[in-house]
Amino acid sequence: MLKIALQSKGRLNEDSLDLLKSIGIDIDEPKRKFLSKAKNFNIEALYMRDDDIPQLVESGTAGLGIVGLNEVAEKGADVEIAAKLGFGACRISLAIPKTEEYTGLSYFEGKRIATSYPNILAKFLKENGINAKIEIITGSVEISPAAGIAEAIFDIVSSGSTLVSNGLVEVERVFESEAVLIANKNITDEERATLNEILFRIDSEKLSRGKKYLLMNLPTSSLDEAVKILPAMRSPTVMPLASEGWCSLHSVVEEASLWEKVRQLKAIGAEGILVIDLDKIII
Repeated sequence: MLKIALQSKGRLNEDSLDLLKSIGIDIDEPKRKFLSKAKNFNIEALYMRDDDIPQLVESGTAGLGIVGLNEVAEKGADVEIAAKLGFGACRISLAIPKTEEYTGLSYFEGKRIATSYPNILAKFLKENGINAKIEIITGSVEISPAAGIAEAIFDIVSSGSTLVSNGLVEVERVFESEAVLIANKNITDEERATLNEILFRIDSEKLSRGKKYLLMNLPTSSLDEAVKILPAMRSPTVMPLASEGWCSLHSVVEEASLWEKVRQLKAIGAEGILVIDLDKIII
């Protein structure tokens, strides 16, 4: 049975389980379990620390894993990035005390930089010809300047509120990360077939994100204008109504443009517009 390594707790655990559930793979939440089988799919979850997942997948202990791209890069794991998952977005950035004047990358020359990501930082410093001392911290990196451990930090930033509360300011974005599905490069043909099925389902789920399904009644005379307003995946679905001169129009739209589309459609005579949540789009 194919194993998938998931974060046992923390930022990505809940989102990973939600994703799997949304594509029809129902796995028990970890609680105190180390290993749990899916109820309806040939896969079982192995709950681990996030920084252990890349090595477990590289070694083949787990065939698949969901983890932040930052952890894959930091560990230098030789794994296949099977899919970017669109959640868990963050960045790893350089930050300094807000009282300091930032003069560009040369600011870090000769400085001490505290981080939990020494390999990513070392690569960045080397690429930019900066000679700085890396202080490896596994705990609360953001307190390092105040504690006199370092003059700057290199750490994960999401909203930036933690930096602000510790008197720091982000000055360089170095690495953009999100959750990824990784795979061992030597999985069997049978395991590859399981991975392909998972990827097919993930693609369908991702396609539905941020989209709405629109149904409306429309004067037939306005159909050409409506089709221009609603570029569908292939073309809108059009069905005649019992009332002469009217049709029913169905289409999928981006949620971000929904209300502008509705305004335009009403202006050409659309009535009874229904907006429906989408679960999956399969193409």
